[in-house]
Amino acid sequence: MTVDLRKDFVEYAKSLNTACADTNIQKALTRSVDAYRNTVAETLERFPHTPALAEEVRELKCQSMANLDELLETAMASVERNKGKAFYAKDHQAALEIALGIIGTNKTIVKGKSMLGEELHLREYLEDNGNEVWETDLGEFILQLRKERPMHILSPSIHVPREQVAEVFSKFFNKEVPPDIAEEVKVVREFMREKYFTADIGISGANVVAADTGAMVIIENEGNVRLATGAPPVHIVIVGVEKLVPTFQDAMKVAEVTWRYAQYGIPGYVNIVSGPSKTGDIEKVTTYGAHGPKEFYVIFVDSGRSEMAKQEKFSEALNCLRCGGCMYECPVFQVTAGHFGHIYMGGIGTIWTAFVSGGMEKAAPMAYSCLRCGRCVERCPMSINVPAMVGELRKRSIYGE
Repeated sequence: MTVDLRKDFVEYAKSLNTACADTNIQKALTRSVDAYRNTVAETLERFPHTPALAEEVRELKCQSMANLDELLETAMASVERNKGKAFYAKDHQAALEIALGIIGTNKTIVKGKSMLGEELHLREYLEDNGNEVWETDLGEFILQLRKERPMHILSPSIHVPREQVAEVFSKFFNKEVPPDIAEEVKVVREFMREKYFTADIGISGANVVAADTGAMVIIENEGNVRLATGAPPVHIVIVGVEKLVPTFQDAMKVAEVTWRYAQYGIPGYVNIVSGPSKTGDIEKVTTYGAHGPKEFYVIFVDSGRSEMAKQEKFSEALNCLRCGGCMYECPVFQVTAGHFGHIYMGGIGTIWTAFVSGGMEKAAPMAYSCLRCGRCVERCPMSINVPAMVGELRKRSIYGE
C-alpha cells in the first residue's frame, strides 16, 4: 500500500525551512558540533581499543536481536527474582496504562531523560491523569518550560543557546538569571533538590539491560538519575526490548562503547539497578526497602520493535546505541536540528519513525530529507547502513512492500 506523501510533507517542509532561518539553531549547533568532534577525537586517542570493542558489540547486538523473545523471558524472570515486578507492553497504549496503573493519580514524579518516554508522550499522559511530573535532566527541564520536544537524541536542548536559556529561567524563577552556564545550572540544581526528596515516584529509562541478572545500566553525567531513582519510594524503569543483551558482562561492553561515542571518556555516573533497595545487616536477613526505593517496576516495551527485528532490511536499526554521534555529522541536522525528525531524529530516526513512532506517513518526508551521504555511517560505532535503509523506505513509500 503506497503512502500519500502530500499528507504531512507540507507542514514538515515548513518546519525545516523555519529551522534553516533560525540563527539560534545555527549558533547552538555550531558550538555543539565543534565541541563534540574535538572531545570524541581526544577520547578515542586515549582509549584506542574502543573501535575494536565496538565491532564486538555490533555482533553482540545482532545476536541479541535474533534471540529477542528468549532474552525478554529471561530478563522478566530475573527482575521478579530480584523482588521487582516485570511487565510486557505490546504497544504504546499498553505501556501507558501499565505505568498509570502503578502510579495512580495525584502523585509527584521525577523523571530521567528517556527517548522512549518521548515516544510514549509519557509526561503529558501522566499530567493529563492528575499527576505532577518534573523532567530532571537539565536539557529536558529547559524544554519542559519551553513546551518543546527534544531536538537531539542525547542533548535534547542542543538548539537553545545560553542566552535563550537565561530568558526562560528568568521568567520561570521570577528573578534575573544571567546567560552564564554555571549560573543557569546552579538555579536548576537549587530548584530540583527538594523535588527529589518529596517525590512519590522516580521514572527512568535504561541504556542497556542484562537479561541474566535483570540489571538496568543507566549512563548519566548530571547525577539527576541517581537522585530521581534513589530517593523516591518507588522506581519505575520503562525500557525498549531492543536494550536487552544476554549477560552483565555484555551490558558493560555496550555501555562503554555507548559513552565513548557519546563524547565521554568516562561518564559522571554509571547506575546499575536490579531491584528495590535491600539490607542484610541485621542477622543476615535480607529485608527490602532500606534507604532507596521500596518498590521496583520494569516495563519492557515492544511497540513495533519485534516487527523491525523480523525485517532483514531494517533489523540493523535496532543496533543503535543512542549515542547521538551521527546527528553531529549529518549536514541536514546541522542546519535544522531535530526538525529533521518526528520523535526520533536524523537518518536513523527515519527508520525508527517508520516502525515505532509515526508510521510511514511521518517517515516518508524524513526519508526524502536525508542526503544519503553516509557521513552518519562513518561516525556510527555500529556502522548502521542508514542510507540503504532510507533508500528502501523511499521505495516502499511509493510502491509499497
